[in-house]
Amino acid sequence: MNRRDFIASSAALAGTAYSAHAMLKPANQPANQTANQPAPAAPSQAATPKTGRLKHSVCQWCFGSMPLDELAKNAAAMGIQSVELLMPEQWGTLKPYGLTCAVAGFVHNNRIHSGWNRVENHDAIIKDMEYRLPQCKAAGIPNQIVFSGNRDGMNDLEGLKNCAKGLKRLTPLAEQLGVTLVMELLNSKRDHKDYMCDRTPWGVNLVKEVGSPRFKLLYDIYHMQIMEGDVIATILENYDYIAHYHTAGVPGRREIDEKQELNYRAICTALADKGFQGYFAQEFMPVRDPMASLKQSIEICTV
Repeated sequence: MNRRDFIASSAALAGTAYSAHAMLKPANQPANQTANQPAPAAPSQAATPKTGRLKHSVCQWCFGSMPLDELAKNAAAMGIQSVELLMPEQWGTLKPYGLTCAVAGFVHNNRIHSGWNRVENHDAIIKDMEYRLPQCKAAGIPNQIVFSGNRDGMNDLEGLKNCAKGLKRLTPLAEQLGVTLVMELLNSKRDHKDYMCDRTPWGVNLVKEVGSPRFKLLYDIYHMQIMEGDVIATILENYDYIAHYHTAGVPGRREIDEKQELNYRAICTALADKGFQGYFAQEFMPVRDPMASLKQSIEICTV
């Protein structure tokens, strides 16, 4: 199941869930411990996990078999600051764990395949966004995801002009509320056939055309490795046009471990060295123990 299918079904069942990982308990003090050997810390004294120079997030849909509150609890224990792509009905679940939702989930009339590249969609999307963006502002949600839509025979230049036309109608409200619209770069080779915003240059040109500090790109590293490669250089060259990042292992969208081709520690180091202040989100589909895999991914990305 891909994200489009999962989120589409979960939107109708808002408030459903994801997964988690129990906090480690300190070992019992050994019988032969001497006076100069410190006793293990009690759970209440356990150190906060160190997550380095980046703010970490995780996408809920990848852990869809686990309750959201359980995922939030365990994410917080790992030092993750956000669980994202949630609907407004779900945001409150994060509060007891001190988490935010770095990116709000899609609105009804702007799905991956049907988006801003068609003028006839603009009124309905803007109506949805005029309701959603004030919700984001009130809840402190920094970003709202948007999609270009599929080509369906439309050329890329026309699609770019259409996207810009519609987004320019919405960015004044986004600027007023301080919420950033982020259009996701997705691959059209394997996962999202015919999707228009499938290459960094096209997305960057759209950001330039819209000309608002509240419209930027969501750079999905997995998707852009499939479409372009040259990830670190591309990120650094287009750093000012990107507000958010997603991960997954290539090939297969699995764990970001040593079995796949991307060097996520190097990618994270490059971002941290640039002083990136946004969120860096895990969006892989685990094949092993989900929370062990999530914990490993945070360790890899802690720089």
